[in-house]
Amino acid sequence: MPYERTPAPDPVLALSGDLLVIAPRAAAPARRASGNPYRRLLATPGARAFTAGNLIARLPMGMFSVSAVIMIAGSRGSYALAGAVTATGLAATAVVAPWTARLVDRYGQARVAVPATAIAALGSLALLLCVHYGAPSWTLFVSYAATATTPNTGGMSRARWAHLHRGDPAALHTANSFEQAVDELCFMLGPALAALLCATLFPEAGTLVGAILLMTGILVFAAQRATEPPVSPRTPAGSPLRARGMPALLAAFLATGAVFGSMEVVTIAHAGGAVLALQAAGSCAAGLLYGSLRPAADIRRRLLVCLTGMTALMSLPLLAASSTPSLLALAAALLLAGAATAPTMVTGMTLVQRLTPEGQLNEGMTLAVTALLGGIAAGSATGGWLVEHTAGTTGYLAPMCAAALALAVTAAGVHPSRDR
Repeated sequence: MPYERTPAPDPVLALSGDLLVIAPRAAAPARRASGNPYRRLLATPGARAFTAGNLIARLPMGMFSVSAVIMIAGSRGSYALAGAVTATGLAATAVVAPWTARLVDRYGQARVAVPATAIAALGSLALLLCVHYGAPSWTLFVSYAATATTPNTGGMSRARWAHLHRGDPAALHTANSFEQAVDELCFMLGPALAALLCATLFPEAGTLVGAILLMTGILVFAAQRATEPPVSPRTPAGSPLRARGMPALLAAFLATGAVFGSMEVVTIAHAGGAVLALQAAGSCAAGLLYGSLRPAADIRRRLLVCLTGMTALMSLPLLAASSTPSLLALAAALLLAGAATAPTMVTGMTLVQRLTPEGQLNEGMTLAVTALLGGIAAGSATGGWLVEHTAGTTGYLAPMCAAALALAVTAAGVHPSRDR
C-alpha cells in the first residue's frame, strides 16, 4: 500500500542550558494513505497517460465483430457468411495472439505493439474495401484474419501495473479490478457504438472508426515509455503452460468464456440485446466494488468462492425466465448474475500472474484471454443450438452448467506451487 510522504519537520525554539537553540520538531509517524483506492492507483506517476491510451485502444475490441457482421450481412445478405468471417478471425487470434505476446515480453511493448497494430488496422481497412467494392468472399476471410495481430491491450496494461506495484498485493488487486471493470465497460459500450455508427453514417463506419481508435490508442499507450516494463530478451524456454496449475486454470477460463458466450446468445434470442447489457453493467459495478476490498491471502480459495457464487447466481436467469414472462424480472436476474463475473475474472487473472514465470507475463495473460475467447465461441455455438432445438428457456442451463464446470476444474486441478 502507498504511504503519504511525511513533510519535513518545522524547526522550534528550545532552551539548552543558557543558550537558545533551534531544534527540529519531532517528525510525525508515517500514516497509511486513505481514501479511494482507485484515486491512489491513478495517482501513480504515468498511470493516467497509459490508461488513457489503453482505453482508446481497447474500446474497438467490442466494436469490430459487430461492425463486421453488420457490414458483411448488409452488403452480401448473408449472416452465415458474416458469422464465418468473424469466427475465422477468432480462430486466427487464438493462434497468433500468444506469439505476439511472447514478442512483446522479449522485445518490449512499444517495439512490437505499434507494428502489430498497424498490420491489424490495415486488415480492418482491407476488409472494409473488399466489402465495399464487392471483392470475392475469400478476400473477406483473409482480411479479417490479418486483424489477429492486434496485441492484447488489456494484458499490456496489467503488465504495467504489475511492474509499477510489484510487491504490493493490495495495489495489484485494485489494478486488476480496475482493468476488469474497463473490459466490461468497453464490451458494453463498443457494440452499441458500432451499431450506432453503422446505422447513422454508413455500413463501414464502425470498422473505420474502430481501426482509427485502435491505432491512435496504441500510439498514445506506446509513447509512455517511463511506465513500460523492462524486456526479458532471454525468455525462459517453453510456454507458461508448463507452470504447475496453469493448464487447469486455462481450462477454467475456457469454461468461464462459455458462460459469457452462451448467456449472450440465449438472452438475445429470448429478450433482445438491450437487456443483456445489464449483465455487463452488474459485472462492471461489482468489479469496482471488489477492487476496494482487501486482497485474498489464499488466492486459490478466493477463486473457488467466486466460482461457487457465479454458479449459484447463474441459476437466477433460468429461474426468472422460466417462472415469469416479465422482462423486468429477467433484467434483475441478469444484473445479479453479472455481479459474480468480474470478481471471478479479477481473481483468476491475479492467479495467472502469480503462476506465470518471470519474463512471460504478457504471454501468460494472453493465453488466459485466448482461452476465454475460445470458450465464448464454444458457448455461443452451444447456446445457439439449445435455442434452436429445445423449448422455452432451457438455453439458460448452458451458462449455469459452464460455471459449474469451471468450479469443478479449478477445484480438481489448480494447485499453485508458488505464490509470488
